[in-house]
Amino acid sequence: MPTDLSPTARALRAIEILQNRPGATADELAAGLGVTERAARRYVGILREAGIPVESTRGPYGGYRLGRGTRLPPVVFTEPEALGLVMAVLDGHPAAIDVDDLVGTALGKVIRALPEKVGRQAAALRDYASAAPARYSTRPDPAIASALVAAVAARRSVLVTYRNESGHEWEAEVDPWAVVVRYGRWYLLCHSHRADAIRTYRVDRIGSVQQTAHEFEPPDGLEPVAAVEENLGIGWEYPTRVVFEAPPAEVAPWIRPPMGRLEPLGDGCVLVGSTSNPDMYAQEWLSRLPSAFRVDGGPELRAAVARLASRFTAALGD
Repeated sequence: MPTDLSPTARALRAIEILQNRPGATADELAAGLGVTERAARRYVGILREAGIPVESTRGPYGGYRLGRGTRLPPVVFTEPEALGLVMAVLDGHPAAIDVDDLVGTALGKVIRALPEKVGRQAAALRDYASAAPARYSTRPDPAIASALVAAVAARRSVLVTYRNESGHEWEAEVDPWAVVVRYGRWYLLCHSHRADAIRTYRVDRIGSVQQTAHEFEPPDGLEPVAAVEENLGIGWEYPTRVVFEAPPAEVAPWIRPPMGRLEPLGDGCVLVGSTSNPDMYAQEWLSRLPSAFRVDGGPELRAAVARLASRFTAALGD
């Protein structure tokens, strides 16, 4: 849950949570609002002062629920807001053009709920626009993404099952610091208990999420996007080390964060990282670099580059 919402926005969000989850506890309401339990109770008081009946039940199975007849205030979009929303959905999820798509169905409901003039413009934009999916974009399971975001908000560790690019699957307990969307891919930035290190997992490769009772505190001053960028190429099975004679300023524009960290080395630079798929690293990443390089390590990446070189040599024929 964003931490920069206004008090009014949080109050409206509290109504939505209680409408969708009757009997929600103060702890659950706090997690949904991204605030402390004390603050969540304060928002319940604000709603009551505004004349919205919020009933509470004491005991181990108690919680909050809205009184009968309570309805959310209508959501009103301006035309620029509505068109911007449709454009953002199509940009992030091109399949939403299809009315049978899950997101497409939801978008259709939003468009039908708009005022006639605004809805007509939004519908036309959806019907006559076409979008191509980003090459590397992925679509995680909404339930998995939601469970991770809830754990981030509640600051609770989770047990996740994860499958890497090579198909190897394992279970790990992690502290979920943030969920980051980067160039069409969803990442979980977390601290791995097993490795005692920062890890960046693709959300579409997480098979299950189970929240634990263990609480955690994220690092002070955490900048999730910058941290994901810095850690994408760290912690995989096979180490990589690529040396360039060109200066860092010349090489840097061609280096993507998952490839590793670029560091100065004499008059040139060195790219240090790791990968779970050496063949992909060689074929999709190294083969595109315009600068001369030498693969200094590890052995798996050197073998992958050798295989690629043999293929290209054989392609020349006699």
